[in-house]
Amino acid sequence: MTMSTTARHSIVAVRAQVPETAYTASTLGTLREGSGAVINDEGLVVTIGYLITEAEEVWLTTHDERVLPAHVVGYDQETGFGLVQALGDLDLPALRLGSSGGARVRDVTRMVDGEGEEVVNEIVAKQEFAGYWEYMLDEAMFTAPYHPCWGGAALLDSNDSLIGIGSLRLQMLHAGDTTDINMIVPIDLLKPILDDMVTKGRPQREARPWLGVFSAERNNGVVVMNVSDGGPADTAGLKQGDIISELDGEEIESLGDFYRKLWAKAPAGSEFSMRILRSGRESWVRVKTADRNDFLVKPQLQ
Repeated sequence: MTMSTTARHSIVAVRAQVPETAYTASTLGTLREGSGAVINDEGLVVTIGYLITEAEEVWLTTHDERVLPAHVVGYDQETGFGLVQALGDLDLPALRLGSSGGARVRDVTRMVDGEGEEVVNEIVAKQEFAGYWEYMLDEAMFTAPYHPCWGGAALLDSNDSLIGIGSLRLQMLHAGDTTDINMIVPIDLLKPILDDMVTKGRPQREARPWLGVFSAERNNGVVVMNVSDGGPADTAGLKQGDIISELDGEEIESLGDFYRKLWAKAPAGSEFSMRILRSGRESWVRVKTADRNDFLVKPQLQ
């Protein structure tokens, strides 16, 4: 599999500075670095959203070491995509948006970061992914071998079309061996929301109810690993180690099941009862959800 120089030049390094007072500063840091892919002739760049959430400054570095300022255009909590716009002439070719839905397990792909480092890999799985931060994709893509600088890196198919954006490094157990893999957000999820993100900063759909809880799966429910300061879970008194077993009388079977039942409590701001197990004792907690975006510093639009 060969890659054109043009495609490689369409991927930039992304550096974002976030104020110390930002809601995500304690969890994601104030200096965030990764990559992004140019997707139109005006210098619009798609990246992974956690790099640019609440950013007050964004800088793009090209393959020929030009550095341009950029501003945040939008961020979508549901998919995880972020968009930034170069301020000035980026003068780079746009990548074609490919079909992540058309990509198949065992397809050979290539993951490229803004420094030009390429990893030839293959799609090893396409399946549901539930993240600990109230995030879920119905069909994420997973690739191996992993790319060491995965955040915002571009996943390209054999035609040099963009089919996904790198999000995480994970581990997969295969034939008794542990393998490092990347989780990729499929580009098909961007297509229906792209216009809204460019014109309005976020998709025009109802915000999902949010708790501000970091969770992991347990055999008998979902266990709380941490809560966001001042978030709904914190306000309701949830604590590290609590096991969430029911929402409004509905039993929780997995992390994905927890999210589906939580998001069914629409709209954001609605209340429900949660059964928890704490130190071996059961209790019920009343929780009022929120819109996660209300807790974030809004981007300074230019």
